[in-house]
Amino acid sequence: MQASENHNILTQLRSGLNTTNFVRAIRDLHHGLLRWPLWMMLGSQEIRQRYRRSKLGPFWLTISLGVTVAALGFLYGSLFKQPLTDYLPYLAAGFVVWGLISGLINDGARAFIDSEGLIRQLSAPLSIYVYRTLWTGLLTFLHNVVVFFVVALIFLRWPGWPLILLGPAIILLLLNGAWMILFIGVISARFRDVPQIIASIVQVMFFITPILWTTDMLPDRALFLELNPFFHFVEIIRSPMLGEWPSVETWMAVIAITLVGWSLALVAYTVYRWRIAYWL
Repeated sequence: MQASENHNILTQLRSGLNTTNFVRAIRDLHHGLLRWPLWMMLGSQEIRQRYRRSKLGPFWLTISLGVTVAALGFLYGSLFKQPLTDYLPYLAAGFVVWGLISGLINDGARAFIDSEGLIRQLSAPLSIYVYRTLWTGLLTFLHNVVVFFVVALIFLRWPGWPLILLGPAIILLLLNGAWMILFIGVISARFRDVPQIIASIVQVMFFITPILWTTDMLPDRALFLELNPFFHFVEIIRSPMLGEWPSVETWMAVIAITLVGWSLALVAYTVYRWRIAYWL
């Protein structure tokens, strides 16, 4: 039975992975990007819907994160014997970046599933649901990053020149978010248990990625950190926020993951794009 399923998958890959389908997939991504007013509207509407009838609206995200950072900052700062002037900005930056990463992955796993009604009714490129998820994640990040700058202002921790790398780092992370949404979204549309598996993996990765703890606490585990892709995703944005230059190794790791990830995502989207509507 397993051999038969593997044979079917290989057959689908061979038949679906051709120039015609690849061009159609690229065209779908391009046309979806050009429909930016639509996916921006859908993303903004999704956030407003979450906080409907709330007076503060999406700023509850900011308040919630601020309370979390303050509470955990004082607690873990004492446990780890870290000066709050250093630890609170570090923790705030880590939480803000992790919120963006985990949101893109978890929401990306359900990007097509939660858009079933729109996909069936709306004649539009499927990629608009990828871009909508990216836009929603970016809006949430912009609300949450306020917490970091408030903390930085309180402790007089202005990032300085390294902050100029924040824009390129965010763009690079969003590029990775796009292929993750595309790849995981396609798989999740076919196998509905995948979003739950992804959520569990992301939760575990939170604890083994230096968010609550610092890299100085594991001086002899450099290889452990280097092999953790989430560490590089966090570090490439957190470092400029803290006034530090991301290492060359981190840039190279993220760029390599971007290239490999997009290769996998394009293969999956080329072969299975036309099946997504039938799976939903």
